[in-house]
Amino acid sequence: MFSLLIFLIPAANPGGASESRPVNHPGNDLYSSMNLAEIGLSEDVFDMAIKGLHKLDSIGRLQNPNLITIADYSQSCNKKRLYIIDLKNKELLFNTYVAHGRNTGGEYAESFSNAEGSLKSSLGFYITEKPVTGSHTGYSLLIAGVEKGFNDNAERREIIIHAADYATETFIKQNGRLGRSLGCPVVPPELNKPIIETIKGGTCLFVYHPDTQYLASSTLLH
Repeated sequence: MFSLLIFLIPAANPGGASESRPVNHPGNDLYSSMNLAEIGLSEDVFDMAIKGLHKLDSIGRLQNPNLITIADYSQSCNKKRLYIIDLKNKELLFNTYVAHGRNTGGEYAESFSNAEGSLKSSLGFYITEKPVTGSHTGYSLLIAGVEKGFNDNAERREIIIHAADYATETFIKQNGRLGRSLGCPVVPPELNKPIIETIKGGTCLFVYHPDTQYLASSTLLH
């Protein structure tokens, strides 16, 4: 089942893939110059995302390395914990809500899985692919998990980015927290298409949580 929901706030669309390489690397001033701390993204998480992006780009896996999408599942689901950043132009394109899997936790994500039928979110780095239209999910984005044992079953599990009404501020006000997906990162309906059109076609997505096993084992972080 299609399940993960991600919610975002739109700004400018950076357009298609660029031949330019990303301008940022851990240790430069991009994090501070964009005031990312003020919107809730920690520098450690940002640096991990950039490190993985550079490794994927170095082996030719990314068509557009100038964009990074970060879903920070260490934060409450009531926070706008999805960040889409244009590294080349130093611009935060979206900052919005994103839902986690039903069996991953309530307000906070706690448990993750790569297994079919788990109804849990999967951690690690993904590469965005092409948009599709699902019978239940509507306009959606295919994502390929590239970390063996952590998210490489994403295609088999039909893990995609799509929209749902339970990934909205209105739902939080009515229920005390976001709803949960079947494992997909799910976003707010009004931002679904703008987000997909921005990040489709070979950009990097990093789904983060300070999970001990993941942090110790990810080949893209070491």
